[in-house]
Amino acid sequence: MALFRTSGPDAEPLTTTECKAHLRVSHSSDDDLIAGLIRAAREEVERHTGLALIDQDWRLALDCWPRSDHVTIPRHPVKQILSVTTYGSEGEASELDPASYQLDPLSRPARLHFETRPSPGIAMNGIEIDFRAGFGEAGTDVPDLLKQAMMLLVAHWYEFRAEYGAADQPVSLPEGYQRLVAGFRARRLL
Repeated sequence: MALFRTSGPDAEPLTTTECKAHLRVSHSSDDDLIAGLIRAAREEVERHTGLALIDQDWRLALDCWPRSDHVTIPRHPVKQILSVTTYGSEGEASELDPASYQLDPLSRPARLHFETRPSPGIAMNGIEIDFRAGFGEAGTDVPDLLKQAMMLLVAHWYEFRAEYGAADQPVSLPEGYQRLVAGFRARRLL
């Protein structure tokens, strides 16, 4: 199984202006640094929680169908399935009819149920599921606790900017960050 982003978000949950106000920065010489810290904070929150904060497109590649009749999708919240494609032995693509599968976006992880499972013709990455995940297109769609966690990261990393740049983050996580994101982490039943 391989999961990778095919299209990143068009915006960030926080703006540079919001972060500058929180940091009490009135000059513009650190705008690029703050924008980079916002991006790094979003990516850290997404990595830590398994969420997609702003709408983005993903591809899940599978070698074969799971034993059950459904595929679990490891990003949340899943908004829509864009396509399901299988590849034949010669590499020819065959897109499945959307009527042949059903999405359960309320479960976490989301589940994609198939009535009948077609077989891929190639042994590796013969099944591709393209989907869109995220809370919405704008920062106002993202839950406030997650934005607060990002703001905490941005402020912490900005404080230690002399040692590490935006590309080096996360170097450390501030006190309280874990509590803010704890309710959004995926849990496993034992």
